[in-house]
Formats: sequence, structure tokens, C-alpha cells
Amino acid sequence: MITIYAADGVDIKEGDSFSAFAGRICSASYHNSPFVKVYDLSQKHFRGPRSFIFQNLPEGYTIDAAPDGIGTKVIIISAVMTHRKAARDLIAMTSGDISRFGGLPLVFINVLDVKTLGKSGLDATMSERMVNRAFRDMLEGLGEVCKEQKLVAFKGETAELGVCVGSENPDAMVQFNWAGIAIGVYHPGKMITGDSLMPGQQVVALKEEGFRSNGISSVRKAFQRKFGPHWYRNPEAAQAMMAAAKPSILYDRFLCDANGWFSSDFQPKFKIHLIVHITGGAICSKFAKDILFPRGLSAKLDGLWKPPVIMRQCAEWRGMGDVECYETWNGGQGVLVVVDQEECEGFITHAQSYGIPAKQCGEITREKTPKVVVYSKFNGEKIVFFKK
Repeated sequence: MITIYAADGVDIKEGDSFSAFAGRICSASYHNSPFVKVYDLSQKHFRGPRSFIFQNLPEGYTIDAAPDGIGTKVIIISAVMTHRKAARDLIAMTSGDISRFGGLPLVFINVLDVKTLGKSGLDATMSERMVNRAFRDMLEGLGEVCKEQKLVAFKGETAELGVCVGSENPDAMVQFNWAGIAIGVYHPGKMITGDSLMPGQQVVALKEEGFRSNGISSVRKAFQRKFGPHWYRNPEAAQAMMAAAKPSILYDRFLCDANGWFSSDFQPKFKIHLIVHITGGAICSKFAKDILFPRGLSAKLDGLWKPPVIMRQCAEWRGMGDVECYETWNGGQGVLVVVDQEECEGFITHAQSYGIPAKQCGEITREKTPKVVVYSKFNGEKIVFFKK
């Protein structure tokens, strides 16, 4: 029998089934990390209480939390049904905000808002099953990435919000917003803030093959211009959409290892002076204005990775110049890391051992007027960001 609440858009029975499923995904992650001990006080019920403590960490650690989400990339993900990999974007956007300061991400909590969960029962239609399967794939994917990254998927919340959740594609079966909070730790002896930067240090670029979850509004506008206002249902856009939906590369395990979090004595393997995420505007804002210019430093970036083909295509379709491209997208590198010259080769080799392509792309300098010079890999322009 269909209840009034279900008829009004919220299926309590399916919600309980989905929450129990999510609870099993979470509980399977409770032994992922040697630094987290979970106390399951729920008597195995998905609604029951749970708690955790940190353990086996160096004395003097502190705790931080990093909230974020995957933004409008959900529209492209749903257009090509790559929901299984969506959690990689979610973890990248949250855990990375801890590892980039030298911290160690440990626990993850997610909030999944959906238009409808669909149904999984025998009375469900094919489309209802597809919707429900997509969301279950997302949570299974979250379990997989947490196991890979040694994170505890502690808890989560899923809500059917009906008209409060929409999409540029009104006909999309799967409509959702996914956000979360990474919880991790810092230690005073392991912070990476840029305070030890000096001229002569080397800038290393960690390769990114997609957009991550940044600048997707401009990607969608590029698709509109190339494939029409209903690009999401244009078969000629299928290849481009699949390329744009490519999940983020995760750098956190490698960066934490390089910083010594997994060493028995917690001593760093490399002296890292700076980690900067190359999200929208990051070279100008997070690298130049936030870090280098206040310290009277400059940089020359003449060896950046080439942008992925889809990024160059979107730049052309959208009519974007080189400066706008680097202010909107990552340009082919998800992270810039600054290390000493004598450690540069070893650091690159260590990144490659994690399957992360890395290369020396520039150098920290000191100029009369602080500036960052970027030799663009879009159209070859020389871009200069000055201290104002």
C-alpha cells in the first residue's frame, strides 16, 4: 500500500532500506585506518549511536574538518551515468583541504540530497530501479575509495527533497547534490604553510587528467555553445561528456606518505615547503597572492603539464583566452608542490610509485617586483601575475 507520505514524495520504506545499505558500507570501513578506533554502540542497527577516537598518533596533534561538495559536476555525471566514480571527486574536494597543509585525513561524513531515491523492490519500475541503483553505486564507490585511501566512512545522511533538488537537465532520472566533511589531524612539526620557501626551490606539478570539480559551470556553458541548449541529450556530445565526467585523481595518500604520516617515527620522507591545489584561479590567488607575494617571492612556471584534450576543446568552444583558462581550470595539474632542488628527483620518483605522473615545472625566484610567470600550455601565451 502506498502511504500518503510516499505519494507526497518521501518513501519511508525505501529510505530505511537505503539507509541500512549505507550503514553497511560505513561499518565495513571501520577498520580501514590504524589511527581511528570506532565504537559501534548501535547493536548493529543503522540508526544506533557510534563514536570514535584517534589513536597511535604523535603527541600534540590537533583536529580539523574540511567541508565541500562536487558542485554542478553532478549534472555531467548523471548524463553519462558514471555514478560509481563520483566519490573520488567528493574525497578530492574534502580530504585535499587537509593534506595540502600537511595534515592527515582520517574520517569522512557525507550528506546526499536527492530528488527521489527511486525504488529497489519488485514493484518498482525500470526507471525507479535505475535511479536507486545509481545511488547505491555511489555509496559502494565511496566504500571503495575509502578503503583505498584508508579513510573511515563514519556516518552519512540521505534525504529525499523533491523539488528542492533539480538539474539543468529536467529529464535526468538521477538528480542529486553530494557534499561531505573530511576530519583529519595536524601536528605542529608537520605543517606545510609556505613559511620555509626560498629562491632556488623547485616546483613540481602533479598531473590531473580531468576537470576535478572546479569550473564545471564554464564546461557546461561550452557544451551549450557546441552542442546546443539540450547538450545533455545530444548523442554528438557523448564523448565530450564522458571526458568531462572523468573523476579526480587523489593525491592525499602520496602526500601524507611523503610527509611521514605512515613512517614508524612520523619523520617526513621529503621536506615539502608548499602544497597548492590548482583549482579555479589558484596559480594567481592561492600560489601567488596568498603565499609568494607576501613573502616577497616570485616563481617561473615554464614546464606545466599540457591541458587534457577536453579542456582545450571546452576553452575553444567557450571562447576563453589563456588567462581565463588558468583562472577557471587546473590546466592539467591538480597540485603544485615545492621541494628543495636536491630532493626534486626523489620526490617525483616517489609520486610515480603511487601511479601519479609528476614533473619539475618551475622554480621559486626573487624579483624586484614579485611576480609569477606562467608559460601557458593552452595557446603558448606568456602570462604574468604581478603583485598589486
